[in-house]
Amino acid sequence: MGAQREDSVWIRRFHPMPESRARLVCLPHAGGSASFFFPMSQTLSSSADVLCVQYPGRQDRRQDALIENIDEYADTIAAELKPWLDLPVVFFGHSMGAVLAFEVARRLEEADPEFSALALFASGRRAPSRYRDENVHRRDDDGVVREMKLLSGTDSRVLGNEEILRMAMPAIRGDYKAIETYRSVPGAAVRSPITVLTGDNDPRTSLEEAEAWRSHTTGACHIRVFPGGHFFLAGHQGPIMSLVAEALSGSRP
Repeated sequence: MGAQREDSVWIRRFHPMPESRARLVCLPHAGGSASFFFPMSQTLSSSADVLCVQYPGRQDRRQDALIENIDEYADTIAAELKPWLDLPVVFFGHSMGAVLAFEVARRLEEADPEFSALALFASGRRAPSRYRDENVHRRDDDGVVREMKLLSGTDSRVLGNEEILRMAMPAIRGDYKAIETYRSVPGAAVRSPITVLTGDNDPRTSLEEAEAWRSHTTGACHIRVFPGGHFFLAGHQGPIMSLVAEALSGSRP
């Protein structure tokens, strides 16, 4: 089983800690890559074996077929994670990754009635039951770039390099299509406790939309509001890392 999971193209372990007592599974935003969570892996490697999910169509997976559907994403990631469930798990997903964390956890719970994550961190995303009429994936390349700039989520050096941007655009557009066409199953909920992290000036998630996560768990739900926009994480790494470390230790976040 070890060789099988080590060979997964979906999982990056920047700081392997095989002796850890828990695992942290990180799922990035639309257009993002596993390396977005390198700082979190570095900081929390003493608390957990950190697994960062690498979506297809970017970086070393640039040639892999894109996925443009959240259900397909979640089915595949859940299958890839099953060999890693020998330890307690905490999920951390940002933006599209928050929805994927929820859907992956839901699938794992359905497959195993005894499975429940220690915690699920839903960062920078409204609740699965809250929809907006968004169509970024239908815009031309300039329109997609405008959205990326609005959210301040992409390195300006990448935005300024047309060659790199053109290589990344199919993956970015595919992710936007996946999240913008996503519709949750009515009444979808997990047993895992959920901690919602949101920025008070996020143009894509209101406080009411963040609070709506409460209906998606039968466990506890905590809402933490931070100053900042969609990528508020960058300015609050210390407190957020502390919350995740507490969850990994089994403490209430």
